[in-house]
Amino acid sequence: MLELVTAPGNLPFSVALGLVFALALIQVIGLGDMLGGDADLDLDADIHADHGGFGLDSGLLSLIGLGRVPFMVWLTVLLSAFGILGFSAQELLAALTGASWSAWLVGPAAGLAALPLTGAISRPLGHLLPKDETTAVDRAALVGREGEIVIGTARQGSPARARVMDHFGQVHHVMLEPDNAGQTFVTGERVLIVRREGELFKAIARGDHYLPRLG
Repeated sequence: MLELVTAPGNLPFSVALGLVFALALIQVIGLGDMLGGDADLDLDADIHADHGGFGLDSGLLSLIGLGRVPFMVWLTVLLSAFGILGFSAQELLAALTGASWSAWLVGPAAGLAALPLTGAISRPLGHLLPKDETTAVDRAALVGREGEIVIGTARQGSPARARVMDHFGQVHHVMLEPDNAGQTFVTGERVLIVRREGELFKAIARGDHYLPRLG
């Protein structure tokens, strides 16, 4: 077993699973909230601010599941998928060719395969996990407020992350989807929240997102 873990071709995957173990240990000893909460909010802010500059596509972010779950959870899923896919690929290649391949060949392939797999796991997982909020204000008070989509494309059955400011001027991050069938909200679009179903919010379009901007 030790030979398998320390083999040069498996080293990136061993490191990835080692990091998963370290993240789990951090959660157990109580450092997860300190490290994870602020990181999630900072990630939302950075992606929103850099969306135009780096050409990040909301469809790509939705595909890999970024923003569907807290960042620490997403990172754990990604590292786990990368490690497991990498070990599995090396075992299969060893069985077919008699030897494992170079990590420089298998690693990038496992990384690319891990991204959509992480998205496929994160989307349903996001419905099960408690959603993050930034203040103690009753979330029901957010109904009637305007929100802005910050990550993903919202469709019925496929909510996206939105930023909402309450009447105290404090920011909340919630998951919302269109209230009307056939509607779609894209990143940067401002919407009006009309109701709440559990931790999920329903919204309608303001109608001005696609109007030409003057000046």
